[in-house]
Amino acid sequence: MCTPKRIVLLGKTGSGKSHLASTILGPDVFTSYHCAKSGTQKVQAETTCVNGRSVTLIDTPGFFDTERREEQLKPEIVRCTTECAPGPHVFLIVLKVDRFTHQEQHVITKIREYFSDDALNYSVVVFTHGDDLQEGMTIEEFVSQNKNLSDLVKRCGGRCHVFDNKHWNNNQHNDYRNNQNQLEALLQTIDTMVMENNGSFYTNDFLQYVEDRIVKYEENIRDDRVNSTPAEIRAHAKSLVFNEVLIQLAGTATGALLGALFAGEVALATGAIAGVTIATAATVGAVVGGKAGCEQHICFISAIFQCV
Repeated sequence: MCTPKRIVLLGKTGSGKSHLASTILGPDVFTSYHCAKSGTQKVQAETTCVNGRSVTLIDTPGFFDTERREEQLKPEIVRCTTECAPGPHVFLIVLKVDRFTHQEQHVITKIREYFSDDALNYSVVVFTHGDDLQEGMTIEEFVSQNKNLSDLVKRCGGRCHVFDNKHWNNNQHNDYRNNQNQLEALLQTIDTMVMENNGSFYTNDFLQYVEDRIVKYEENIRDDRVNSTPAEIRAHAKSLVFNEVLIQLAGTATGALLGALFAGEVALATGAIAGVTIATAATVGAVVGGKAGCEQHICFISAIFQCV
């Protein structure tokens, strides 16, 4: 069986991530929410076959929301990391077709702040509520009306698509305003992007370390649970690594964790690693022992985690 393409949905609460997940994977796979103040609270991951392709879709809470508390987001950022390790084939940055308020601009600013250029090479901007487009307008024309939005799409290689969960299902009268056609176009964009990236997925030291830990736990579990399926072993290993990483990164701010996930950078009080300066590290707080501002450059893996 081929390895599923790992797809991570990102966007603020109310952007329509769960609706989009249901459109991609089919109804009843993910819970969709209609209240802007509820939305996805926990990372959810499901694997299925879509248009002949094996896909693992990972839905996430609003990592870039201004009102979300750190104690809510931190475990979900770690959970996203364990679910998509050793790295996603694509990030879907989900936005609404709507007038861009300060909140929407803030989300775009945060994405551009946290994402490395490398991560954006594996990203597609996907819009929901496509029926709000003016009649005859394409999503590219809509994007061109906002400079910040246009710049983000350009940094994502010009890749953008549009869906409408409410109005475009089984729409036979308009090829463009049709979720089935848009889904196939999105999957082809992902296929092309993966091919242009030489078949690889996005990864970094943090994601690779998490994968290595999962594989190590899988080996131990396999010896003890000979009757368990590979999927059951993998799920149990991920839960163990989630707990391990969450404890080890207890003192890390969510901004540093987002940097670790999207740019391969995480700040420690013990010094500068993975491109983070000592000054930045001192402002984040301790993850492991040591004095803030220490000038010693230390190994990313051994500084954060102790192998067991």
